[in-house]
Amino acid sequence: MRIDIEDPTDDRVCDYFRLTDVALRRRLEPERGLYLAESEKVIRRALAAGHRPRSFLMARKWLEDMADLVRSAEDDGVPVYVAGDDVIREMTGFHLHRGALASMQRPVLPELAEVLTGARRVIVLEDIVDHTNVGAVFRSAAALGVDAVLVTPRCADPLYRRSVRVSMGTVFQVPWTRTGEWPGGVADLQALGFTVAAFALEADAVDLDDLAVDPPERLALVMGAEGDGLGHRTVTGSDLVVRIPMAGGVDSLNVAAASAVAMWALRVPEELRPGTSP
Repeated sequence: MRIDIEDPTDDRVCDYFRLTDVALRRRLEPERGLYLAESEKVIRRALAAGHRPRSFLMARKWLEDMADLVRSAEDDGVPVYVAGDDVIREMTGFHLHRGALASMQRPVLPELAEVLTGARRVIVLEDIVDHTNVGAVFRSAAALGVDAVLVTPRCADPLYRRSVRVSMGTVFQVPWTRTGEWPGGVADLQALGFTVAAFALEADAVDLDDLAVDPPERLALVMGAEGDGLGHRTVTGSDLVVRIPMAGGVDSLNVAAASAVAMWALRVPEELRPGTSP
């Protein structure tokens, strides 16, 4: 049902309060099992992935463009809160220029073995704390045919609003889950038949170009946190260490850029991907 909101502190829209307060979101999201999807495209991708909405928040001027979403929500008994731009800005802390927000039920993450069934190329994000980089990695993974993304326990949340927005909603289409204890999870990947390749600036590192000539059948690419890079135990526990050749006196790339380069270089040819006809 459609509900007009005039008071930005109305308890009915408490899911949307103070979205710029990262500490508050981290406290609320695991407790209440929600995440926030922003923009029409992202919301549609979340719904297409089977995620269940708790409510929608829309600016009045966007109701016509999203009329089918409004009708579907009304049929399912999901509240559609409608407010003016000023009310939404005061409520959320930012200007909602993409038309809508949705408070979505957070799905239960699948087990590691389930996510990796049939997978040949996997990206592992070790302790990446920047939500923008996490979202960018997911977008590249979707575009370049990566089968799954794994995030370590201390990695930023892929379902945080900024991550979802930067990923353009591809976080809903690329299978992903959190690893168990890390870097102990390196051994879990190896037990499942993956060659684990750690991207790091080590003296004995293999050039990406050389690895791409004849890559292993199942390959997990491990990318490290901004600045610090991968942990020592991760590097020593991996099957090989890989570096991207650099020029111009630059020693490394931003993790989102580096992962995209690696995913492209090591991609599985289209005709060999699961579900692709020869």
